[in-house]
Amino acid sequence: MSAFSEAALEKKLSELSNSAAERADLVPVAHPPPQALSAHCHPNDVIQNSKRKGPEFTKDFAPVIVKAFKHVSSETDESCKKHLGRVLSIWEERSVYENDVLEQLKQALYGDKKPRKRTYEQIKVDENENCSSLGSPSEPPQTLDLVRALQDLENAASGDAAVHQRIASLPVEVQEVSLLDKITDKESGERLSKMVEDACMLLADYNGRLAAEIDDRKQLTRMLADFLRCQKEALAEKEHKLEEYKRKLARVSLVRKELRSRIQSLPDLSRLPNVTGSHMHLPFVGDIYSED
Repeated sequence: MSAFSEAALEKKLSELSNSAAERADLVPVAHPPPQALSAHCHPNDVIQNSKRKGPEFTKDFAPVIVKAFKHVSSETDESCKKHLGRVLSIWEERSVYENDVLEQLKQALYGDKKPRKRTYEQIKVDENENCSSLGSPSEPPQTLDLVRALQDLENAASGDAAVHQRIASLPVEVQEVSLLDKITDKESGERLSKMVEDACMLLADYNGRLAAEIDDRKQLTRMLADFLRCQKEALAEKEHKLEEYKRKLARVSLVRKELRSRIQSLPDLSRLPNVTGSHMHLPFVGDIYSED
């Protein structure tokens, strides 16, 4: 890895997205609110992957991760809290931290309110609210931002063929509880335990990447909806201007037609006799009234 510098870290974090969190090199302790969720995705990735090979990371993160959760809880909206709650649920299911640390994280994220399970009806209401929010007007994105978001999805988790192959190649022993009866000694049990642990890490990490991809696609959907709305408004404005200029063209064309008609009805002065350039002179008065 190249030499560490704070400026390089800030630059890398400013470009961090949900789906690219696992590719960042360094981990923040705190980060500005706009990238708070993305900044927390990377510590999660480090903690999960270092559970066996580098457990000291899990221990070192414990004192600061609680402060980070408090910071995000106070600075971000409910949507971000839901994502962090999902990370916290994974840590709890996999016993990443002791119960006392998990309780501190819950307290930091939810305060005195404990998270409660939602009913199916509540989940459907939230989904409907999310769908309706897609139509809410907001600042339209720039074309370059759309292109960049689409390019980011080219390397999304759903298209990771290598991980798909690894998941498809998982041994059946880690997927069937009934096969646990075949364990006859401690050595085979430990070997299977390692296989199960590796499978859990693989699936948990991939599920996290898929969840991040879903968030990115939802964000892209909102961006596309705003962009399409902006383009429709611009199209309506241009069509209105086109109709206005068509009416102006019709009025000018009518004036031109009337002008041509009037010009054609005027006498042709070029056909009158030339009285100024002739050598003929008018008769004198004496010639007209001459005496006989």
